[in-house]
Amino acid sequence: MSQSTIAVVGSGTMGGGIAHQMALSGFNVKLADVNESALEEAVKRMTSWMALNVRKGAMTQLEADDTLGRVKITTNLKDLSDCSFALEAVFENLEVKEGIFSQLDKILPPDAIIATNTSSMSITALAEYTGRQKKVVGMHFFNPPQIMKLVEVVRGFKTDDDTIKQTMELSRALGKEPIEIKRDTPGFIVNRLLIPQLLEAVRLVEEGVATPEDVDKAIRLGLNSPMGPFELQDYTGVDIGLNVVDHFYEEFRNDRWAAPLSLRALVRAGRLGRKTGAGWYDYPPKDK
Repeated sequence: MSQSTIAVVGSGTMGGGIAHQMALSGFNVKLADVNESALEEAVKRMTSWMALNVRKGAMTQLEADDTLGRVKITTNLKDLSDCSFALEAVFENLEVKEGIFSQLDKILPPDAIIATNTSSMSITALAEYTGRQKKVVGMHFFNPPQIMKLVEVVRGFKTDDDTIKQTMELSRALGKEPIEIKRDTPGFIVNRLLIPQLLEAVRLVEEGVATPEDVDKAIRLGLNSPMGPFELQDYTGVDIGLNVVDHFYEEFRNDRWAAPLSLRALVRAGRLGRKTGAGWYDYPPKDK
């Protein structure tokens, strides 16, 4: 399959990183985005990542050049018409994803697989916007995609065995360790277990039990986790975390998934994580 061309739609941190990992693994990749500057930024991130690895001796300049040569960028989804596999990796907005799936279904060859990198949304619901429900699958990577080993391969209600098999094989060809999620449930495995921990961490701070710093220290030193829950939220983006929590609440309709007020207040205050300069370590949020 290494001679096939794979499409990645969405050139943000995840989409760009996944496309980069595919190129590093020998695949030809077409990276699509409506924003040309976002595509250019994705290529810059790839170039910087490989330049660092060349300096470290982890790869040669020739390997870096060859990898970048396998990546083509486009703002036109019609350019993906020759791709045998397409992965959607845009932000967690169901309406946007549905539109992309509908377009890809019309553009891609009839036997092409359409995957989504969603961390929580229904594969079955997205498949309904195509005429190829058997060929729709979840392929959830973790950040950063070039390093993290796990891929959750998620079966929708109508996903067939061949689609699961091909997606598992592709994951392994990318140097990943895939696991099959046999039922399409919100959050799959990792987020289903992670989100309750994040919510309980926020509640501990709201109750005055501990500071975000000490909660993180407890998890790092007590559970040997590389990051505490607040560090993780600040790294991935507090707004993204709130979107996932709200989606869980809508799906399960259970108060245990209700977002704590301080989480919502932090997002409203515009403190969306350390990538934007502030986060949970600034709690309580202050008016700008």
